Amino acid sequence: MNTMLKHTISSVTLAAALSAGIHTVRAADVTDSFLVMFKPLPAEAVVPDNELTQARTDLGRMLYFDKRMSKNQQISCNSCHVLDKYGTDNAAFSTGHKGQKGGRSAPTVFNAALHIAQFWDGRAPSVEEQAKGPVLNPIEMAMPDKEHVIKVIKSIPGYAELFAKAFPDDKDPVTYDNFGKAVGAFERKLLTPSRWDEFLKGKKDALTDAEKKGFETFASVGCVTCHNGAAVGGHMYQKLGLAKPWPGLKDNGRFEATKLEQDRFFFKVPSLRNITETGPYLHDGSVAKLGDMVKKMAEHQLGKEITNEQCGQIVTFLKALKGDLPADYIKEPKLPESGPKTPKPDPS
Repeated sequence: MNTMLKHTISSVTLAAALSAGIHTVRAADVTDSFLVMFKPLPAEAVVPDNELTQARTDLGRMLYFDKRMSKNQQISCNSCHVLDKYGTDNAAFSTGHKGQKGGRSAPTVFNAALHIAQFWDGRAPSVEEQAKGPVLNPIEMAMPDKEHVIKVIKSIPGYAELFAKAFPDDKDPVTYDNFGKAVGAFERKLLTPSRWDEFLKGKKDALTDAEKKGFETFASVGCVTCHNGAAVGGHMYQKLGLAKPWPGLKDNGRFEATKLEQDRFFFKVPSLRNITETGPYLHDGSVAKLGDMVKKMAEHQLGKEITNEQCGQIVTFLKALKGDLPADYIKEPKLPESGPKTPKPDPS
C-alpha cells in the first residue's frame, strides 16, 4: 500500500471517528493527518506541449485583453474573467454579444490551469482549448468562425511579428491553435499563492489559531473529500446533490458534454482558492453568500447539518486561501493598432 493511500485511508477513518462523536482525537492529529492531501501552488502550471516563454505569455496577455477578438469589438476574455477582480465578473451570468446572457456563471481563471479540465462540465481538456471556445460562441464573443479570427489578427500590424517570436519554429505561426496556446500560456502563470501555501511549507504561524481551527473543522466535516490538492479543488467531478437532492436543479451538468447518463448533474468541483472574492456561487450563481454556500454543501453533498459556529470556522479558514494578485503580470498591455484592413465592429 503506497504512502498516499495510507494517508487517505487514515484521513477518512479520522473523519468518520470525528463525525461519530469521538472527541479524544487531538486537533493537531486532525491537521497533520489531512495536510498530506494538499500541496503548495507551483510557480507555474507547466505542460510539455506549450512552452511558457516570455514572448508567448506576452502575446497571450495582449490577446486576452483585445476586444477585437469579438464580433462587435466590445468584449475580451477580460470582460467576463476580470483579472483585477480575481478572474471573474461577480455576476450570476456574464453579458456577451448584443447583451445576451450566458447559461452558466463564469469561473475564475486564476489557478484554473491546474484543474482536471475547463468549463463547469469539463468539455475542454486544457486552458489552451478553453481559450478558443468563447471567441466562437454566438452568445459570448460571437466571431463567425476561426478563419475570421485569423483574418482579424493578420490585419493588425504588429501581431505577425509577435506570433513569429512566440512560435519561432512554425512556418505559419498565426493560427487559431496558436491563439489558444498563447492565451493558455498566459493563463498558466495566473497563480495566487497565499498564507495557506506558507503553512503547507512548514511555517506554522502563517495561519492564525482561528484559521487553524477552521481548517480542522473543514477537514473533519468532510470538505476535504472533494476540495484538496494544490488548487483546493478542481481535480474531479462530483454530483451536485450527492447526499440529498439539490432543489430546483435543471442544468444537467457534465451530461451535456458527454451524453452519458452517469454524468447527469455532475459538475467539476471548483477550486476554493480566492473563494471569498469570486461569488456568487455555483454553476448558476444562485447562492450569493459564502456562508450559505458552505451550509448547503454540507447538507446536500455530505448529508450533514452544521452549526453556525462550524460554518463560521470554515469561512474563517477559507479567507486564508485568498492570495495576492500578480499586479504587474495582469496589467493591461498596450495593444497593436488596427490596420486599414482590420474589420470594423459588427453589431449584427
